[in-house]
Amino acid sequence: MRYQGSPKFSHAQTDKIGVLITNLGTPDAPETSALRRYLREFLSDPRVVEVPRLLWWLILNGVILRIRPRRSAAAYKTVWTERGSPLLFHTKDQQQALQAKLAERYGDDVVVKYAMRYGNPSIASGLQELFDAGARKLVVLPLYPQYSAATTGSTFDAISTDFNKRRWLPDFRFVSHYHDHPAYIAAVAQSIKQFWETQGKPEKLILSYHGVPLRYLHEGDPYHCECHKTSRLIAEQLGLQKHEYITTFQSRFGREEWLQPYTDATLKALPGQGVKRIQVVCPGFSSDCLETIEEIGEENREYFMEAGGKDYAYIPALNAEPGHIDVLAQIVQEQLHGWTLEHTESERAERAKALGE
Repeated sequence: MRYQGSPKFSHAQTDKIGVLITNLGTPDAPETSALRRYLREFLSDPRVVEVPRLLWWLILNGVILRIRPRRSAAAYKTVWTERGSPLLFHTKDQQQALQAKLAERYGDDVVVKYAMRYGNPSIASGLQELFDAGARKLVVLPLYPQYSAATTGSTFDAISTDFNKRRWLPDFRFVSHYHDHPAYIAAVAQSIKQFWETQGKPEKLILSYHGVPLRYLHEGDPYHCECHKTSRLIAEQLGLQKHEYITTFQSRFGREEWLQPYTDATLKALPGQGVKRIQVVCPGFSSDCLETIEEIGEENREYFMEAGGKDYAYIPALNAEPGHIDVLAQIVQEQLHGWTLEHTESERAERAKALGE
C-alpha cells in the first residue's frame, strides 16, 4: 500500500494547529440526482443504519433510493437559498467566525476549516487543506452537542479511515460531546430568553432532538441521557418547572421503535390537553437545516395548529451568532492546553538544516 503524503509540505514551513469543525452534510443541489448520491452515502453508513449489510443493501437500492430522493428533493427546495443549503452556509459562517475569534488570541497559528460527514466538502478534503497549510496538531470538533454513535461516532470513523491512508499523523484531539458545557447551556438559554423578550413566554417549551432507535439506548449509547441532561440544565437556567417543558425526539425513520416521546405525536396531543401556546427549540442542532426549518418550522406547526393549537413558534438554532462562536472558541481553547508550536519559518528551517535536509 502506498501511503498518502502532503505534496505541498515543506520542512521549512511554519507549524500550525488545525481545527476541523464538522457537521452531518447536505446534497449539492435540491435535485433528485443529487439527493440520490447524498442519501446513498448517508444511508450506506453502518453507523447510521445498523442492519445486516446484505439485507440493507437490497432495501436501500431496491426501494429507498427509488422513492425517497424525489421526495427529499422537493423538501430541500423549500429551504434552499441563494447561498445554497442552510446547513452548508451556516457551517461556513461558523468556520469563518471561529477563525476570526481564535485569531484574536493565536494570530495565524491556528487554521480553521469545515467539512461534512456526507457530501461536500468532505472530511478528507478538509484534513488535506489543514495539512497543506502546515497543521501538525489537530482538533476535530463535530458540531453535535450530544454524543451518538450515528453522528459523532461516525465522524470519528471517517477521521480514522482517512488517517489509515496517511504517511504522517498529527497530534490529535477529538471532542466527543459538549452537551453539558456551561457556556453552551448558557448560550442556548440566552437565545431563548431573547426570543421571549419579543414573543413572550409559552405555556410549554418543547425541546426537540433528532431521534435514534430505542435499542441504541439499551445497547449503551449515551445520546438519550445526554439530551435529557441538556434539557434539564437549560430549564434550570430559564427557571422552568418540570411541567413547563417537554423533551421530545423527531425525524424517526422506518418501522422500528425510536426514542420517545415523538415530537409530532406530542404536538398533535397537546391542544387536546389544553395547551394552546407552545414554542419549540432544538438544542441538538448547531445550525438550522431541513430538520429544523421544514420539519419543525412548518410540518410540525401544521400538526399543532390543526389539532387546535393557537400559537406556535420555532426558536432558531444558534448558527453563527456571536454567543455561539464564543462557545466553540472556548471548547477549542480548552483542547489546546499544553500544546506549543515553533512559531517562525526560520526555526523550522534551521532545525531541518541541522538534521541534514
